[in-house]
Amino acid sequence: MSSRGGRETIFKAEIINSRAIVILAGLTIIGFPALARIIFEFSVEDQPFVSILFTKSNLFLEIIVGAVYGVLSGVIAWLLVRSELLKSVRLKYQRLITGFELSNQEIIFISICAGVGEEILFRGVLQPLYGIWIVAAVFVAIHGYLSPKNWRLSIYGVVMTIIIVGVGYMSKYLGLTSAIIAHTMIDIVLLKKLSSSSLQT
Repeated sequence: MSSRGGRETIFKAEIINSRAIVILAGLTIIGFPALARIIFEFSVEDQPFVSILFTKSNLFLEIIVGAVYGVLSGVIAWLLVRSELLKSVRLKYQRLITGFELSNQEIIFISICAGVGEEILFRGVLQPLYGIWIVAAVFVAIHGYLSPKNWRLSIYGVVMTIIIVGVGYMSKYLGLTSAIIAHTMIDIVLLKKLSSSSLQT
């Protein structure tokens, strides 16, 4: 195979990978709220589903607090995985993310889909049923960050659990919009850092 043919094959694989993750993101923003609606209808009486979106403070405060908390949390998580202790964790996820060759627009789209879809399900519906800490731990475990076989990854998972607990309290006391924005900003920061940083640093 010529070098040009090899480059074309790699390019096609990257397109397929990025397309697949964008499609999965789209399914998240549709499927998770749909599942949330089903769970809500069977567990909550005399309350419309859209009520989970109502602000408990004011929308401007939710946006500001969510954005600041999300950016700070994303930076903290990035500084943690940049440390020598968690270098293996960072390299694992960097290889995965860089393989997708995501554009800035795709990173933003994926982050919004995850922020909206996952928060509606986890913070909007499951958290009032099972509690902030349990839902946060399950959320982080589902993402694969808590592993008894990998203590370094679990250190990251514990920190992320604490961060997500903070998101849970924002949702409880400010409103779900703050959690959605925080989650979105965390993902944007981490995806951008992971996709743009050198594998050697």
